[in-house]
Amino acid sequence: MTFATSFVPDIRFGEGVHADIAASAGALEARSVLVVIDGFLATSGLGERLATQFAAAGIAAEFFSGFAGEPKLSHVQAATQAARGRDLVVGIGGGSALDIAKIAACAAAAHEDPMHYALAANPLPKAPLKKILVPTTAGTGSETSATTIFAGPEGKKLWIWGRETKADLVLLDPALTVTLPANLTAWCGLDAFVHAFETATNRNAHAGAALYAHAALRLLTEALETAVRSPADMAARGKVLLGSCYAGIAIDNCGTAIAHNISHALAGLAPVHHGLATVLGFEATLAWLIEADTDALAAAARVCGLSDAAMLPGFVSDLMDRCAIVRALPKSFAGFTADDLAREMRAPENQPMRRSTIRDVSDADIDAFAAAMMALPRTL
Repeated sequence: MTFATSFVPDIRFGEGVHADIAASAGALEARSVLVVIDGFLATSGLGERLATQFAAAGIAAEFFSGFAGEPKLSHVQAATQAARGRDLVVGIGGGSALDIAKIAACAAAAHEDPMHYALAANPLPKAPLKKILVPTTAGTGSETSATTIFAGPEGKKLWIWGRETKADLVLLDPALTVTLPANLTAWCGLDAFVHAFETATNRNAHAGAALYAHAALRLLTEALETAVRSPADMAARGKVLLGSCYAGIAIDNCGTAIAHNISHALAGLAPVHHGLATVLGFEATLAWLIEADTDALAAAARVCGLSDAAMLPGFVSDLMDRCAIVRALPKSFAGFTADDLAREMRAPENQPMRRSTIRDVSDADIDAFAAAMMALPRTL
C-alpha cells in the first residue's frame, strides 16, 4: 500500500480557548481582521466579547454575519469583498461560517469571483489570507479539511477544494457547543459519524486516514448520546467536538461516499440540514453497503464495539433512535419525486461521491435509494 496524508493545521483544544482568538491573530501578525460569525453568536454576547478582545490587542476587526442556513454564492461574494485588504479571516460558528470564511480568505487574495474556483475549475491563489477557524457545532469537520461547500447561482451544491483553504490555526472549545439544541447536536454529530465511517471504508480509504477515522468513530460512539441528552456535560461535548475534527481530517484524505451523494442531491432540490440529510441517506444505504464485506467494513464495526459488519445497520438505527432522530424531510420537499432526487444524484458534481463508494453504484441502485428517501414523510 502507498498513500499520502495531507497536512493537519495547528489545533488547540480546551474549554475557554476561544478567549485567545485575538492573541492568536496577533501571533499570526494580523493587524486587520474579518470575523465571519453566525448571526446568533454575533448577538449572543460572543460578538461583543470578540470585539473587546481585538480592540485590546490593537487589531482592527470587522464582523460579517449576513448569512443564514447553507452558504450561498451571495454570502461568499459579500464576505470576499469584506475580506479584501485584510490580513486574516476568523471563521467562528457552524460549517456555514467556516466555509464562508475559508472561501473569502482565498478569493480575497485575487480579483476573481468565488465562482471562478468552483468545482476546481481554476487553481486557488497561492497566497491566501491567513485563517483561524473556531467551530461551534460538531459535525462538518470543515475546520481541518481542504473542501468548502456553497450553493451556486442555480441553488446546486458546489465545492471549492485546495490546500489553500485550510486553516493556519484551529481552536476547539467545547464550551462553545453547549448551547447547541439537542436536535442539532444529534444531526451534526451523526454527520461526523458518517464522515468517519465513509472515509474509513470507501475506495480511497488508507491506513493514514483510518487512524483519525477510527478515533472519531470511537469518540462519537461513546459520547454522542450523552451530548444530546445532557447538553452541559462538557466531557461528552469535548469528545464529540474532537471526533468531528478527526473525521474532518479523515475526509480531507479520503473523501466521502454514497450517503453524501444523497445528502448533496437532496440539498439540490430544497433546503435541508446537511447532517440530517446525510444520516437519513446513510441509514437507507447501509444494509446494501455492507454486502461488500470488506476488511475495512469489519474494522469499522469493531471500532464501534460490534463483532461483525452485519450488525452495523441495527447499531446505526438504534443510535439514531437514542439521539431522537425523526425520519422525515422538510415540508419543502412535498413537490418533489424520486425521479427528481435520482436526477440530482446523477448530476456531475455528485459523481465523485458515487465513484468512491466501495460498491459500484448502478443506475438501478440510485433509483432504489431515491425511492426510499422520497418515501419519507414531509413533516419537518
